[in-house]
Amino acid sequence: MNSRETYELWMQSDYFDLETKKELECIKDDPDEIEERFYRDLEFGTGGLRGIIGAGTNRMNIYTVRKASQGLANYLLKNVKDAAPRGVAIAYDSRHMSPEFAMEAARVFAANGIVSYLFDELRPTPEFSFAVRHLKTAAGIVITASHNPKQYNGYKVYGEDGGQLPLEGSEAVLGEIKAITDITAVQPADKEEALKKDLIRMIGKDVDDIYIENLKTLLVNPEEIKKAADSMKIVYTPLHGSGNKPVRRILSEAGFKNVLVVREQELPDPGFSTVKYPNPEEKDAFGLAIELARKEDVDLIIGTDPDCDRICSKTGSW
Repeated sequence: MNSRETYELWMQSDYFDLETKKELECIKDDPDEIEERFYRDLEFGTGGLRGIIGAGTNRMNIYTVRKASQGLANYLLKNVKDAAPRGVAIAYDSRHMSPEFAMEAARVFAANGIVSYLFDELRPTPEFSFAVRHLKTAAGIVITASHNPKQYNGYKVYGEDGGQLPLEGSEAVLGEIKAITDITAVQPADKEEALKKDLIRMIGKDVDDIYIENLKTLLVNPEEIKKAADSMKIVYTPLHGSGNKPVRRILSEAGFKNVLVVREQELPDPGFSTVKYPNPEEKDAFGLAIELARKEDVDLIIGTDPDCDRICSKTGSW
């Protein structure tokens, strides 16, 4: 089908929800926009999907997430031993639609008899990677677009080793996704039924505690921390992302006593309202942290991106 034909399918089929059709109705007289949204499927490259949130095959939405999840399910059932009972770990960050996309993926896996271990709220990608290995799952996905602008979200696929799928694995999953020619054939399981059958299993504090204990074994100079704990002051900003709770917890349990959080950036915010770009490598993202550092005369600033797999720090004069 061409772009216009695919657009008409999305408008007419009962498979697509009313909100999706309302969004698409607004572009009915804009052939360029229809072409841009439907001229291809959102690309699945090394690591997974990433794109602008919205309706269309070239956008991140529950339907492209369903299709990717079905392709991944097909790949796992064909290539990974005991994939169904071992299951898939699923995490997400603070972006628009992240919880919804995570649950949609879990429902698709459940429809294929594959167990999902779904975090009960947003979690950092490093903890998710640990969970894949700790739970010995067959794979994992994390819903995030890392440090990209607020309009984006993504779907990253990880192997059983807790690392992102290498090129060979990504190409194999892509082949399974491309083999799905009728997106309306992907039928996710009912959420409540999947929970009842234990095909969706919620995880949270149990994994948090084990993860933090493992992190503490990696401290390089715990004795130096004890010496500096009373005097050293740290400013931390999660940039509205998933690092807030776990980063503050590990700093506290490692022994740091004076950790100040940038309050304006403490809580999850999918709009990233205080920054132009939620990347701690960008100087502008540290603006509020530097203001607080000057006010409180701190020694170190730490910032993490929305899924907390990118960290930057700054020392010296403010």
